[in-house]
Amino acid sequence: MNSFDEYAQSFADLLNAGSSIPLAEAPELVRPNIADDAPKVLIFSPHPDDEVIMGGLPLRLMRQSGWRVINVAVTQGSNPQRQAPRWDELAACCRCIGFELVATSENGLTNIQPSAAEANGPDWKKAVDVIAGLLSEHQPRLIFFPHRHDWNSTHIGVHFLLLHALRQLGDEIAPFICETEFWGQMRSPNLAVQSSAQEVGGLISALAYHVGEVQRNPYHLSLPAWMIDNTRRGNELVGGQGKSGPDMQFATLYRRGRWDGSHIVSAKEGAFLCLNDDPASLFTP
Repeated sequence: MNSFDEYAQSFADLLNAGSSIPLAEAPELVRPNIADDAPKVLIFSPHPDDEVIMGGLPLRLMRQSGWRVINVAVTQGSNPQRQAPRWDELAACCRCIGFELVATSENGLTNIQPSAAEANGPDWKKAVDVIAGLLSEHQPRLIFFPHRHDWNSTHIGVHFLLLHALRQLGDEIAPFICETEFWGQMRSPNLAVQSSAQEVGGLISALAYHVGEVQRNPYHLSLPAWMIDNTRRGNELVGGQGKSGPDMQFATLYRRGRWDGSHIVSAKEGAFLCLNDDPASLFTP
């Protein structure tokens, strides 16, 4: 390769080649033995597919640290005809990647929107009770949910849903928190987590089980590019303006903090989690 024209063309060629890879055919990935008393991670996914799009850190916690990763399917999408098929796709995705899966209700919760949170009506309060019940039951060490400006209205609704559930529980639990992003970028992430090429391949393989969604919009093929751009943003947003971060090719950005019984206290210092670093070290009480 001798020119940037060739370099750019290679990306286009790669995307075209990726579109020929069969969907939903990857074998289940190797999952470590997890102890019964292992710390629990709960991923509160606004839609089926979010669990692996932002799953770089949960995957490393499962593989490197032996933590239990449980995906909570908050909704199953807004299209009633697709809710049952999306659950089947989600179950296959979680089997592939090795995450456990729990439902919030038959066909998932509905109307998880900022307007519903503001109205705080009976249906919203029932949804809060469901999430608070799961938090109380599992007593997670760490929870993942979207930040409050993640553009998509359901993503934002899930942010408020978790805050209301945590406030309902007060100081009954004190989990670490990682706010996530996809549709809308965080202005102040404080954690960049590196993924290996093999781990990215595993996330894409699992994401490709969401057949109905990636046939509509093949965003599984653009996941590596998104993670490459996260390294660009993370170098300065996490490390500091004008700074150079560690040598990472693929990364996912999060905002790390902890629930103190009334609100989220974000970590003050930015952190980079490289491949040889122990992810559990960031979430030790």
